[in-house]
Amino acid sequence: MTNTLWIVGAIVVVCFIELIVSREVYDHLEHNLRRSHNRGVLHQQEQHQHTHHQYNNVNHNGNHHHNNGFRQTYCGRQVKFYEKHHTKHPFGDHHQGGLRGETVPVKHKRHYAGQHQRSNSSSFVGHHPAAPWAPGANGDTLLMMQDDEGTAGGATVPKPSKHGVVPVWPVKREAVVEGDLILGGLMMVHSREDSVTCGPIMPQGGIQALETMLYTLDKINEQGLVPNVTIGAHILDDCDKDTYGLEMAVDFIKGSISNIDDINDYDNCSKGHKKKIISGVVGAASSVTSIQVANLLRLFKIPQVSFFSTSPELSNKQRFEYFSRTIPSDHYQVKAIVDIVQKLGWSYISIIYEESNYGIKAFEELDDLLSKHSICIAVKEKLVKDSGVAETSAYDNIVLKLLTKPRAKGVIIFGSDQEVAEVMKAVRRQNVTGVFSWIGSDGWSARNLVSDGNEAEVEGTLSVQPQANPVIGFEDYFLNLTVNNNKRNPWFVEFWENNFLCKYPQSPYTPYNKDYTRTCSTTEKLSKGDLDFEDQLQFVSDAVMAFGYALRNMHQELCGGRPGLCDAMNPTKGSELLKYLRKADFIGLSGDRFNFDLNGDGPARYNIIHFKQVAPERYKWIKVGEYYQGELRLQMHDIQFRTKDSMPPESVCSRPCERGQAKKYVEGEGCCWHCFNCTQYQIRSPNDETHCVNCPRGTLPDVYHEECQQIPESYLRPESFLAIGAMSFSSFGILITFFVIGVFLKHNDTPIVRASGRELSYVLLSGILLCFGVTYTLVIKPHDIVCGVQRFWSGFSFTVVYAALLTKTNRIARIFNASTKSAKRPSFISPHSQLVICGILVSFQILINAVWMIVSPAHAMHYYPTREDNLLVCNSYTDASYMIAFFYPIFLIVICTVYAVLTRKTPEAFNESKYIGFTMYTTCVIWLAFIPLYFGTANNVQLRIFTMSMTISLSATVTLVCLFSPKLYIILIRPERNIRQSMMPIRYSTINKTTGSAQSSVMAAVIVTAATCNENEKVIKGNSNENIPAAY
Repeated sequence: MTNTLWIVGAIVVVCFIELIVSREVYDHLEHNLRRSHNRGVLHQQEQHQHTHHQYNNVNHNGNHHHNNGFRQTYCGRQVKFYEKHHTKHPFGDHHQGGLRGETVPVKHKRHYAGQHQRSNSSSFVGHHPAAPWAPGANGDTLLMMQDDEGTAGGATVPKPSKHGVVPVWPVKREAVVEGDLILGGLMMVHSREDSVTCGPIMPQGGIQALETMLYTLDKINEQGLVPNVTIGAHILDDCDKDTYGLEMAVDFIKGSISNIDDINDYDNCSKGHKKKIISGVVGAASSVTSIQVANLLRLFKIPQVSFFSTSPELSNKQRFEYFSRTIPSDHYQVKAIVDIVQKLGWSYISIIYEESNYGIKAFEELDDLLSKHSICIAVKEKLVKDSGVAETSAYDNIVLKLLTKPRAKGVIIFGSDQEVAEVMKAVRRQNVTGVFSWIGSDGWSARNLVSDGNEAEVEGTLSVQPQANPVIGFEDYFLNLTVNNNKRNPWFVEFWENNFLCKYPQSPYTPYNKDYTRTCSTTEKLSKGDLDFEDQLQFVSDAVMAFGYALRNMHQELCGGRPGLCDAMNPTKGSELLKYLRKADFIGLSGDRFNFDLNGDGPARYNIIHFKQVAPERYKWIKVGEYYQGELRLQMHDIQFRTKDSMPPESVCSRPCERGQAKKYVEGEGCCWHCFNCTQYQIRSPNDETHCVNCPRGTLPDVYHEECQQIPESYLRPESFLAIGAMSFSSFGILITFFVIGVFLKHNDTPIVRASGRELSYVLLSGILLCFGVTYTLVIKPHDIVCGVQRFWSGFSFTVVYAALLTKTNRIARIFNASTKSAKRPSFISPHSQLVICGILVSFQILINAVWMIVSPAHAMHYYPTREDNLLVCNSYTDASYMIAFFYPIFLIVICTVYAVLTRKTPEAFNESKYIGFTMYTTCVIWLAFIPLYFGTANNVQLRIFTMSMTISLSATVTLVCLFSPKLYIILIRPERNIRQSMMPIRYSTINKTTGSAQSSVMAAVIVTAATCNENEKVIKGNSNENIPAAY
């Protein structure tokens, strides 16, 4: 009944494993169950017959191994397996027979281990290799059992002899340290290989990592970290393969499911035997293996702490609840790599990444982060995880693909040492050594496997490596190890042979020691000069220490500090241990403080190391920087990318365009472009570097066509030559005008002043003064108010002048027209009437200006007649609208001119009309010249304003000179003529009664009135022959 229950339980567990792990594990466990039954039968036969009997389908992998791996215990007897072949073999001829026992053929196919193998994956049942040197005559492999005692270094397999006995490879071994609590260990003692499941021994990340775990356990137990409790170990080799590592990890759960493999052994051999329960697992090294193992251990709630697995995926505690690690996540490593790329000034790089969870997740983060920093990926290529699976041509093709983008000199490689080593070999085969500069991940950082023999190819590499310090005392411990004093490490013999290149006496043959011709003397001594120590062993030690402190804290709380194990910790519960594990905080054997972050990861601290030539033919990895708390510190002066080149190589697709140039991108390339110049008045768009944009009017590009700069404002400044000329002329005119006004005021009652019509003369002089004053408003910096004053003043001043002239000429014309038609005196010829008429004429201009201001308010504006001009002007000057101010004055000029023509034949005594006519003719000439000048200077507003100013001043000057200079001449030079008689010639001062007519009488009265311009003066007709004014 008990056996039945155990079998049912085992089948249930297998079903669970099938859901979580690969199909290979399921098939292998099923095979082990069948084999266990057969083994039980064999044990019964041994008890009754005491001889070896034939049995089928023997698979030594699932057997219970005790410390020396291949030695098998069956009911207290030591039994060994080895292979015997019937065919001729390089080591000797095979024949039937062997060491104590009968050989039984086991069907051997080259793909035996791969019967359940998926494509693109390594062999799962790694210890049933299809070794090319092992098959039998008919494709059969012969397994033999032998009673024997082991030799140094763990399990032994008979050495090849003339009888043809050869070992099975790989031999499943385990390093066992007895203790009250057991920690599992999963190390990559061997590397991957194509022809066999496990490759050669790995001295750094394998043997040294394993010995670091053992050394740390020794220290924990020596210190009595857990009172009266020793911590032991059960360490296996995963050969750096995920499927094989998962198969090995099955041993860790056997204690939790009561030893599936030994069901019959438990009943038939030793009723008291019980397999130790694994409290926690240290490992694995690679991320892909850790993911597989974490899925399995999670089912049985066994905490796992990895020391080299860096994949960001493992930070997901929803999936990997029981997984922790002492090394930081690649999430931070990716950030450090991107910072290095930026520091080197690279914007166009290639990426080679391992086709595993480690590489793929890192690439995804790299791709995202690089794009955020505008760094383009030229080539992205995958590396097959198992270097043996990929042909040499696959690595050659990767290098050839890199060469298709020759501008991408920088290459990031995210992979493991074995794959990267093959890439470097391909670089050498393609004769492109020195073409590329590498940035490496921690997976191959400072690994001799990569650099040995590939020094020239690896030279100049910058690599990111989690920051670690040496484990204190470990080097001395390791250097003092020998095969004789290190029996607990079953792989140490292989390490010894690999290190000294000799065959250790009585050691089993392997695919890697069979060619050694020298026999080890067993007195060899490890020396520091012959060894390269792994730089990251601190993480292995911290992983073991984390378990140690977690168990100590757990023991203090659950056992109350009492020595030894209490029932609460016998066995330990994984879920409880995990809580204490995540809270562990301690000073490790390296002297650094350690604690897990919220994701169960180690602190993010990295060293930046560099592979350089330190002497001829001598290369070395040196530290050139660090990455801590998100900040990169890189000592560029210590970096030497080539022997004679200290500057980083250029890794850009296109060099930056010159200042002011825009880009035209190459189709499909985000970092490749052609540069083109923007045109004269364009700059490169600040928002889109692929376009040029025109500078707005009033601005011009700077020298580099990067920004539009404001053109300095230009206007008719008072200090300019044109303004000074215009103001000088106007000032002179103003002085003359004031002089005339002063003379008229002084001689206000003289006949010449009275005869010229004093009121209109003063109005006319005021208008002339306003015309000269317009110039000053035109040379002031334009402003909204100034523009309004200019618009009003220029038209108004002209209107005042020509309204007064029109009123005067109209009065004269009406007087003489009336004298020819009737004796009646014309109306509205008095001075008051003349002022009213003049005011009405001026009011029309005021009305026009008012409407104009409402419809189109005057304001200052920038005017751009050309692309290089920025003129500050009043809006009326930019088009013909300013002519509105002069339309009405010009109309008055035309009317005045007409009246001047009509009054040109007035009597000599009224020759002022002649001067008015001359004034109007000259004014017309001036304005006829002004109009084409005004419109012809549209692009030169300053000249246009100067022209207008001079036109107005000239018109005022003509009026002043033509109308007032004759009067000033009489007043100042010929004062004797400033009398009434001079104004009234003799022929008009007496009227013959007998010869006079009515017309003559009216004319005489009008003449007097015209001469005096005073409606209060009357003609008194006496008996005399003179007309005497009542007032003079």
